[in-house]
Amino acid sequence: MPKRHAVVVGAGIGGLTAAIALHRRGWHVTVCERAPEAPTTGAGIGLAPNALRALDSIDVDAAHAAGSAVPTTMGLRRSDGQWLTRTDTADMAARYGMPPIAVPRPALTAALAAALPPEALRYGTTVTAVDDAAGRPTIRTAVGPDLPADLVVAADGIHSPLRRAYFPAHPGLHYIGETAWRTIVDAPDLRIPAMSETWGRGERFGVTPLSDGRFYLYATAVVPAGTRSADHRAELRQRFGSWHDPIPALLDRVGRLEPADVLQNDLYDLAAPLPRMHHGRIAWLGDAAHAMAPNLGQGGCQAIEDAVVLAHLLPAGDSGDSADSTPAALAAYTAARRDRTDAVRVHARRVGRLGALRNPLAVATRDLAVRATPARLALRGMDDLFNGFRLPG
Repeated sequence: MPKRHAVVVGAGIGGLTAAIALHRRGWHVTVCERAPEAPTTGAGIGLAPNALRALDSIDVDAAHAAGSAVPTTMGLRRSDGQWLTRTDTADMAARYGMPPIAVPRPALTAALAAALPPEALRYGTTVTAVDDAAGRPTIRTAVGPDLPADLVVAADGIHSPLRRAYFPAHPGLHYIGETAWRTIVDAPDLRIPAMSETWGRGERFGVTPLSDGRFYLYATAVVPAGTRSADHRAELRQRFGSWHDPIPALLDRVGRLEPADVLQNDLYDLAAPLPRMHHGRIAWLGDAAHAMAPNLGQGGCQAIEDAVVLAHLLPAGDSGDSADSTPAALAAYTAARRDRTDAVRVHARRVGRLGALRNPLAVATRDLAVRATPARLALRGMDDLFNGFRLPG
């Protein structure tokens, strides 16, 4: 009996994880990615314990594959450098079984792609439509020929054309009121041991140590959608150059980068949850299913969870069962993932509203409340996130 065939639309972290998980379940997998080649540049990504546990369940060791850096501490600071809250990563490892790690996104993508058969990946292949009307999907691409499939995994990103096609009444994306800059700099001499996010008035700046002495930097500001400056590097210097050390020194390194190395994107999340995360034999995951603000560092982590749970619930691709349980498995996938991912989406939006406060009195009240919360209680507040990954029975 021929193997079941899954077509994954999108070769991001969620799509590649789904492809690996399905491949290891015996499925024949084809990944269609519109980009002409795998990314070689980009920013970083944090992998929290829940995502690492999900990857472990499909025998993917992200730290070994992509390299990692584990900061000694993590916390929030004010723009003058005062810590509002700080947690030792050793305490996190003790509570959750492992600490979070940070990896360069292109390295993680390359490591995931390497776990697939080379013929599974089709770069430069834009999916133009998926016809699911006949009970077995047909995937149409700009380069042809059509691909018949037993399953389509829509991992086509925040602007998912497949989400718009199959949920036309959904309100779509919601601008959360902030733009974000991201980049990676080399700064081994600065020896920054902490992963931190600094909150000002309507502005934030994050520093995450990566492997090889590099740092993933991100910053946000409350601005109208579409606001752009002529030079992102000068904009960052103007906004954050007077903040606490080591931010000015890191901005000096940003100034040495090519302008294209500093990415800027307005931040959106999904305005409302999808009514379900599947339709017929199509399953949505990651940003395509539940785009969320990056305030909890869970966008990629939830995509990884989605991918692993989806593959776990589906029948084995090489099973000889005459009855096809795929439709029931996709309904179970929606039941297992929709509420969790929407709760994380809502939580991320609320945290973002705190970080985006601009009124001086509101900012002072926020900072006082964060400082007054014991670190152990703040850490306990992450239990639902970091301990929330479960494979359905």
